[in-house]
Amino acid sequence: MTPSTTTSAPITPLKPTHQRVAQHLVDGLTTQDITTRTGLSPHTVRQYLRDIRVSVHCPPRCKPHVLVHRLLATEQVAPPTTDRATPELNAEKRLLLKAVAELSFPRDIALAAKIAPADLRSALDGLLDETGAADVTQLVVLAHAWHLLGTKPTGTVESGAVQ
Repeated sequence: MTPSTTTSAPITPLKPTHQRVAQHLVDGLTTQDITTRTGLSPHTVRQYLRDIRVSVHCPPRCKPHVLVHRLLATEQVAPPTTDRATPELNAEKRLLLKAVAELSFPRDIALAAKIAPADLRSALDGLLDETGAADVTQLVVLAHAWHLLGTKPTGTVESGAVQ
């Protein structure tokens, strides 16, 4: 099984309401936080997130950090900024960063980053410590702000996730 397959379908621009929800997601808000902040029902927020996933070709089961990466890579939301200095990451850590941004499942991330699955957690903890990110979603956002991740999508989505 390969971790990704190619799609050539164009990215569908987000409607303004979807764009606002997407921006909240990039800002680190959870579904519940978005519901509270916007006054939208939980059902509506979940539906908007499904619509957003379809628009940027994310599988239904992709993790929030992967969706955030796709939103930023396809320029569907405002690019982030940060005052934090760009960290000097070696080739292995850049590979891990790219894998985390593009893949949802730990085994796939470990394989793409060329590390043993048993070592993924410690490698990821080290990357979070080095970048000062609180979690993987914030790591992806910061990586885009630092221009460590490309601004255009790679044209891949995870295989086996679309049913």
